[in-house]
Amino acid sequence: MTFPDSGDLAHIHRCVELAREALDAGDKPFGSVLVDAEGRVLFEDRNRVSGGDSTRHPEFTIVEWAVKNLSSEDRARTTVYTSGEHCPMCSAAHAWVGLGDIVIAVTSAQLAAWQQEWNVDPGPVTPLPISQVAPSVTVRGPVEDVRDEMRSLHRRNAGLSDESVSS
Repeated sequence: MTFPDSGDLAHIHRCVELAREALDAGDKPFGSVLVDAEGRVLFEDRNRVSGGDSTRHPEFTIVEWAVKNLSSEDRARTTVYTSGEHCPMCSAAHAWVGLGDIVIAVTSAQLAAWQQEWNVDPGPVTPLPISQVAPSVTVRGPVEDVRDEMRSLHRRNAGLSDESVSS
């Protein structure tokens, strides 16, 4: 099987749509989708931090939903698709509740490099890769097909005008 396949791309594109919705609503551009072993979407959400709770990441909301609605066996057979690599908080929560694989559109290293390029404060938590926080979780990505679009959304979030040519 090649990566990404058409199923992966469809779910990643939905994550990008959710990230755009988040940004348009005044939140940071992140969106995530929880998918079962058959590829059916179980739950999706977007970033909701603008209300003052900086923990309202879609990956964390997925964890909360999964604990309430899925058995531990079913959680292990899921895949989380997300527009950006999980932060350490979300990586830890993902591992603690036993969710399955993660497919990321862009890595935390990519986002950190963009923020550095734009002289944007990276935030209060070190952007560790999921593999350092939750080494037992299988991570696939980044997905180059959406790199430029995610860069554009994060650039817009930083208050910068869109680039005519991505770098």
